[in-house]
Amino acid sequence: MSAAEYQAHLATGSTTRALCWRLERADGTVFGFTDHDEPLSFGGLTYEARAALAGSEVSASLGLAVDDQDVAGALASDRITPRDLIRGLYDGARVLVYDVNWRDVAARRLIGDFTIGEVERGEVEFRAELRSAVARLAAKAGGRFAPECSARLGDARCKVALGLPAVTGAGAVTALTGDGFRVSGLGAFAGGWFARGVLTWTSGANASAVSEVRAFTLAGGRALSLWRDPPAPVAVGDGFTVSAGCDKSFGTCRAKFGNGDNFRGFPHMPGEGFAAEYAVAGHAGLDGGPRHGLAG
Repeated sequence: MSAAEYQAHLATGSTTRALCWRLERADGTVFGFTDHDEPLSFGGLTYEARAALAGSEVSASLGLAVDDQDVAGALASDRITPRDLIRGLYDGARVLVYDVNWRDVAARRLIGDFTIGEVERGEVEFRAELRSAVARLAAKAGGRFAPECSARLGDARCKVALGLPAVTGAGAVTALTGDGFRVSGLGAFAGGWFARGVLTWTSGANASAVSEVRAFTLAGGRALSLWRDPPAPVAVGDGFTVSAGCDKSFGTCRAKFGNGDNFRGFPHMPGEGFAAEYAVAGHAGLDGGPRHGLAG
């Protein structure tokens, strides 16, 4: 539909418009949703009617200002599941937004081309931030100087082998507690070892789902707690693997993993307050000598 035809349609005073969202995941899966009360089909895709998607007001600007929008939807639809959201299958997905004349779907306009940013999951709905193509120009690129490590535990820059038995364990749920669950199979690991680690369910209703570990405690029996509940309730007997966590400090890298040579941060970099300090003879860190050994 040309701009002139679009304006002419709006000028009739009795429009037959609907919004359609085409969602393209990185794995190639494509979904279509519309706020119309009947399914609409165009471009080889059927857009599901009344899919409970609701878009916020669109912030649109000329030039290189970053446009954004939020889109929310009920988790009752089996097309967008809590498990897939947790597994990150929608991270970075592309969303095309169309303004469509539902009486003649050939009369449509592409009004937005977004990438999914932050996704928040609630009990019955999700909310996703949609970032415009211009947002990629505003993204910070390259490395940065910071005391903490910029690598992810186990990646090519970190080089810690997560598959080693000393790093990753396997077990099963033996009992449910108020804020987590007791487990078997992790008797060789110290308390706190799995805090900030990643737990992958290997059996039960959550099989293949991934959770982030909040704490690993020993008092009263070895127990794990998670930052977020998995998609389905945890049950006794559910199996899992869980990898060590890392707080990205130099001390943890060196003492916990023996991996100080591959640390990707700057632990001896002075803090912001250092610029306001003055030289003091004999004062470690302020006497012009090396700062090595002062950071953990």
